[in-house]
Amino acid sequence: MTIRNWVKFFFNALLIGGAVTAIVGLIVRWEFFSQYLSNGEYFQFFSAFVWMIFLGFTMSVVAQMGFFAYLTVHQFGVNMFKTLTLWNWVQLLIIIVVLFDLVFFRFKLTEGDTGRTVLYLTLLFSLLAVSAITAYFKAQWTKKHALISALFFMIVITTLEWLPALMVRSGNIDTWVTILLFPLLAVNAYQLLMLPKYNRQSDEDKARLDARRQARKATEQSASKGKKKASKKAK
Repeated sequence: MTIRNWVKFFFNALLIGGAVTAIVGLIVRWEFFSQYLSNGEYFQFFSAFVWMIFLGFTMSVVAQMGFFAYLTVHQFGVNMFKTLTLWNWVQLLIIIVVLFDLVFFRFKLTEGDTGRTVLYLTLLFSLLAVSAITAYFKAQWTKKHALISALFFMIVITTLEWLPALMVRSGNIDTWVTILLFPLLAVNAYQLLMLPKYNRQSDEDKARLDARRQARKATEQSASKGKKKASKKAK
């Protein structure tokens, strides 16, 4: 990928993370934001909203780091297990283990709190639904064998990026667990689906650059030959 396309890729992902976090944060924490509006404290409302946007930027950077780390892990896995088929089976096993850990150790759905159980089941459904839809389109737009890898990235890597929020047990953590999931899902889905587009654009840019260089080189050679002929005639 060329630097120009990587910059576009980075900032688009950054904007997605900021926008999704701000919107979800405004919805989930409406009671907090509405206090500022009802009291006429518009500057405080705006400051809190901007803070949510910058939190989204942070989550976007975390998601992008996770994505490029996964690209390395994926290549290492293919090389280690020799075949993509075997590596896909390993990824499926890891997905099952991560989901089991998520439900029984991170969400702790066995605690018996009905409201909390409904919330975390909704988050789990969101994670699985977005992952499945993203993986489906990834397989349709690229190759069918990309389905398992896309599911692995969307479920396992997103969960790892989400894990710091899940491990906190103090304060109004359920609110932040909810808010932080959606920018990670949005940015990861964007990265997974849009990377091939930016790679193609980079290849096209490189091809155009090579064509211009060859044309310039041909023009310079032609001019050099013309000068030599003119010099011979003068002699």
